[in-house]
Amino acid sequence: MAVANMGDFPPELVSFITEWKEKPGSLIMILHKTQETFGYISRQAAEKLSRLTGIPLARIYGVITFYHFFKTTKPGKHKISVCLGTACYLKGGQELIEEARSILGIGPGAVTEDGLFSIDPVRCVGCCGLAPVMTVGNDTYGKLTKDQLPDIIAKYQNA
Repeated sequence: MAVANMGDFPPELVSFITEWKEKPGSLIMILHKTQETFGYISRQAAEKLSRLTGIPLARIYGVITFYHFFKTTKPGKHKISVCLGTACYLKGGQELIEEARSILGIGPGAVTEDGLFSIDPVRCVGCCGLAPVMTVGNDTYGKLTKDQLPDIIAKYQNA
């Protein structure tokens, strides 16, 4: 649902911002809607939000950078999230991240050259009984081992 020019907000987003901008605590809601629209919040989008809401750009960036949910770079087509909640961490979540990054040849915060994959650690997926857990988009994989990752990743490389 990406828009070619991040400065061109769709009418639905502008309407949402207009409706919410005067409400207390509106910034979080507006940022969520903006990220839902574009997949991330670019510098250009943050600047436009500042102009539309009257909220200083520094405050917008303060919120974006404080909460790990908000992304300032475009994610891969297939967003891989590896849980690092307590159960997943203890059962090898960090090793899954390192292996997936090794398979894809990317570092923290990076996207593969073909734009297909990005990998992010997350604090909890809510599937502690399946630890360690990884999601790819809306698909959830539990009780994972590093050996399973190549086949899972290959499934999305051809999708």
